[in-house]
Amino acid sequence: MIELGMHTDNWRPLSGNFKQAAETAVKYGLKHLEFAAIHGQYFIQAMGYEPGISLQSNPRVLKRYCDEKGLQISQIDGSYPLMGPDGSAFGVQYVQQSIRFAAELDCPMVDTVDGAFEIEGFTRDEVFRITCDNYRQVLSWAEDYKIIINVEPHGPYTNDGEFMLKLFKHFDSEWLRCNFDTGNSFIAGHDPLEYLKLLRPYVSHCHIKDVSAGLAAAVRGEETGIACSEVPIGGGVNADNIKKCLAYLKETKWDGVVSLECYGADDNIRQSVEFLRPLVLYPSDEAHG
Repeated sequence: MIELGMHTDNWRPLSGNFKQAAETAVKYGLKHLEFAAIHGQYFIQAMGYEPGISLQSNPRVLKRYCDEKGLQISQIDGSYPLMGPDGSAFGVQYVQQSIRFAAELDCPMVDTVDGAFEIEGFTRDEVFRITCDNYRQVLSWAEDYKIIINVEPHGPYTNDGEFMLKLFKHFDSEWLRCNFDTGNSFIAGHDPLEYLKLLRPYVSHCHIKDVSAGLAAAVRGEETGIACSEVPIGGGVNADNIKKCLAYLKETKWDGVVSLECYGADDNIRQSVEFLRPLVLYPSDEAHG
């Protein structure tokens, strides 16, 4: 079964907060939320203008709030880049604390990424070795807490299919999986369906992003990821690819949450849900709908 969810990062361009995102999810009948973890305190979030959640906050208060709203946290976005030396110095502890927080929320997954640029002064083999060292440290926590660590295509290494398959095969762990992203794969120059097929054995969660015609013309093939879509899902040049990806997931009997990422303006969310909901239904769902 494919279920719809939403990333609270949709409210970041609007200086919105977690509760605004949660209330919109409830309004449109979504059952799953995802949020970015803040390692420490961020005064903008404390003022109510940032939709992430501090890992120093009380997770049980957050869980009670979500339970009252009928919401499940599908994934924590603990996305401090794990590739390279900065991943060793900062990313490992960032993800480890996200794992601990996820366990308190009964959240099954934590998302991870690489950065937007290749790491200067390091060969790809050197980056891969450091990456493996970093993931080894977070996977020991993941195994203890029974939390899946996802790797999301978002940068030059994670949008390299050979690098991704080598990483998954190196660990061969049920706790290391992929958060596939339709928008990032498209921006990086992939055919999203073909990249999804390559990574499908490891996919446990998805981000669904469309891309405006202007953005695609400006950066496709030059950059490797975007935060969220400025257009509603279904309103951009990636819409047909999204349809194909969701059809393929249904065809291969994939179960999981697809988390929509677009600017959190009410009309954007409404149009995105209206576009996506029929695409995730199976014939039996439609018959009973």
